[in-house]
Amino acid sequence: MTVKLNSHPLDPLNADELALAARVLREQVAPGSRILFEQIRLLEPGKSVVRHFTSGQPIQRKAFAVVLNRDQGKVFEGIVDLSLGKVESWVHIPGVQMCVTGEECEEFSRLVTQHPEFLRCLALRGIEDPEQVRVEFFPVSNFAPTEEQHLRLSRAHCFFVENPGDNPHVRPIEGLVPVIDLNAMQVVRIEDYGVVPVPADKGHYRTDRMGETRKPLAPLQITQPDGPGFEVDHWKVTWQNWRFRVGFTPREGLVLHTLSYRQDETDRPVVYRASLSELVVPYGEVAGDHYMNHSFDLGEGVFGLSVNSLQRGCDCLGEIHYFDVDLVNGHGEVMHFPNAVCLHEEDYGILWKHTDPGGNHSEVRRSRRLVISSFFTIGNYDYGIFWYLYLDGTVEFEAKLTGVLYTRALQEGEVSPYGTVVAPNLAGMIHEHYFNVRLDMSVDGDENTLVEVEAKRVPPGQDNPFGNAHCLRETVIESESRSGRDAHAPSGRYWKVINRSRKNRLGGHPGYRLVPGPSVKPMHQADSHFMRRAGFVEHNLWATAFAPGEIHAPGNYISQGEHGPGIVQWVEQNRNLVDADIVLWHTLGVLHMPRPEDYPVMPVEYTGFGLKPEGFFENNPALDLAPPECHLARDPMETEKRG
Repeated sequence: MTVKLNSHPLDPLNADELALAARVLREQVAPGSRILFEQIRLLEPGKSVVRHFTSGQPIQRKAFAVVLNRDQGKVFEGIVDLSLGKVESWVHIPGVQMCVTGEECEEFSRLVTQHPEFLRCLALRGIEDPEQVRVEFFPVSNFAPTEEQHLRLSRAHCFFVENPGDNPHVRPIEGLVPVIDLNAMQVVRIEDYGVVPVPADKGHYRTDRMGETRKPLAPLQITQPDGPGFEVDHWKVTWQNWRFRVGFTPREGLVLHTLSYRQDETDRPVVYRASLSELVVPYGEVAGDHYMNHSFDLGEGVFGLSVNSLQRGCDCLGEIHYFDVDLVNGHGEVMHFPNAVCLHEEDYGILWKHTDPGGNHSEVRRSRRLVISSFFTIGNYDYGIFWYLYLDGTVEFEAKLTGVLYTRALQEGEVSPYGTVVAPNLAGMIHEHYFNVRLDMSVDGDENTLVEVEAKRVPPGQDNPFGNAHCLRETVIESESRSGRDAHAPSGRYWKVINRSRKNRLGGHPGYRLVPGPSVKPMHQADSHFMRRAGFVEHNLWATAFAPGEIHAPGNYISQGEHGPGIVQWVEQNRNLVDADIVLWHTLGVLHMPRPEDYPVMPVEYTGFGLKPEGFFENNPALDLAPPECHLARDPMETEKRG
């Protein structure tokens, strides 16, 4: 087999490489029909290899795989040397469970809808045709009884879908919960918490079900006659002074690599690697088994495989470049996802402006940003993961939340304090979304230091005779055990990563500040099942010394467990964070209290944060931007004066 290898050490594995890795694993260490693949991805080389790489240099490509032997009930990690076509490493990881794959969900759906007890329970609810039932994966979390904790389990929630194409998440078959042994692929039991009438409202939102729509919006054309301002070479992107590489993994989805800003013919590094580390959605409802509901979308399902193929004019506007992605499914078969990542530019209003009061002259520059985005559908929810780069050196992360509420059926006249009635006999349950973003920082190099900054009132006295004085207080976060920090809007608290080995012309150190956005604190009790698994949500910011295997905030294996190790355990090592290779872990919490306007499909909710240069540049880095065309015309203020 002739395998096409990629051109850079960080390029995601292509279809040939994935197929080779799966075949080699099956032939050499994982034979049999009951083998499942959670993921096969690039084993990223060390930072020194990446930084010293030159075009045309031979590349040693390796694949990393997580594989389940269902007969043995064992999870293995494998490394395949793609150049040699050989398994380099094959290690059993004891005491963990692999993510649930889409193929397993299809298997247990067929299994459940043929089970006699399930059919009997459906009949009690007036449902005779199991083809009208959607059976959806629901994690068992860490609620498995002691006698079942050795099993690889899934619960399932069920929905009535009367006709093909109906909204599949708004008519829950409340209280009917199959429990499945995934490795044996057997129904353990059918739990029934009591019959609740299936809500009648079908929650239509599709155009073909809605009937007449309002008149289309007036056309809005976004054109770039001379083409886009960015250049793409395979996975490398150049835009204005920014340089970076696009990546994609099965667990994380969209990844940005080696983000740097070019100044004076030098590419100054800012972030080595940026990615979503985890996304967990805990619910506040206590009825039935809803108290168990807190899904880790990266740790219990394969997030990257839920990526959408984006459409021009719908998901992205303007002059667009798409990146296609190849991944493997649970059977190790290569799947091609066209248009998985969208790259385009957007006008973003005014970047800077000033009018000379006495000189009748105005200078203005328009802002533009580069957008790198992907969209993912996880059951009822849809998530947009967006990274923005700006002309002034700012980096921004934004998550867009939309899709369909997770709902529960209500008895006639029932009102739940833990949700909102959004349709007759239907509640949208209160819940949160916690995003954790991993930022492997590299501000002018890897010797970085983390500093917390906030405003401080000066006490009344000689230093503050008029009561107006306030200043900034800086605190160096010297080690990991001190890194669990929280945002504090009243003091304007933020954090910056500086490089103390370098100085700017003013004697300060180049840095980048992390500016947190609004974020909710955990709603669950400290000793709850959820917090035992998701301790990372306790704080908005953690910091660790770089370690290659530390990728996901709750740990690499959180499915059906609470053991980690994750951030909470890693920081106990108390590694040094001064002049060190620092990784930031930023948690954003969104509290969703549903409203009727969120039904049957939710308008987008936004959350995010910014990375802004602080002392990284000598002055405003956007001073040298060319003025817009309006500057070529007569000064409008002079025209007004003469008039």
